[in-house]
Amino acid sequence: MNDPLWAPWRLEYVSSASEQTGCIFCRAAAAPDAADSLVVHRGGSAFVMLNRFPYSSGHLMVAPLRHVGYLGELSAEEAAEIHSLSVRALEVLTALFKPDGFNIGWNLGRSAGAGIVDHVHEHVVPRWQGDTNFMPVLADVRVIPEHLQTTHARVEAAWNE
Repeated sequence: MNDPLWAPWRLEYVSSASEQTGCIFCRAAAAPDAADSLVVHRGGSAFVMLNRFPYSSGHLMVAPLRHVGYLGELSAEEAAEIHSLSVRALEVLTALFKPDGFNIGWNLGRSAGAGIVDHVHEHVVPRWQGDTNFMPVLADVRVIPEHLQTTHARVEAAWNE
């Protein structure tokens, strides 16, 4: 079976990825347009955004507004707000997507799986019974059934309810 898997929305990223400079979290936190940056909530010292390369629909990242590269550098206020926003993320994602569970955690350092190593962030990933399939194993491809902009609109609206 050699059917193509179409993802035309990725062309924008693929064609400009090498041109991106600076920190994606700092750019997202400062961006005026939440939809383009995928930010769903900005707090006093932390914010929440969709992962542009999600493991599953609704995959969120919670990060400090301040550029911090080491978990121990977070202030008590930043750490508390990140925790509080992660709890709120669980509520919002549970209401919207009805997952069976979640993976929540920090990837600290490249060897631990961090794609962005110089701005700490926590992942909140909804999971469903049987959601792993052959695509990631055989083709290194994740199948996400909903467009990111649609997910962003849904999560942002639910976050503000």
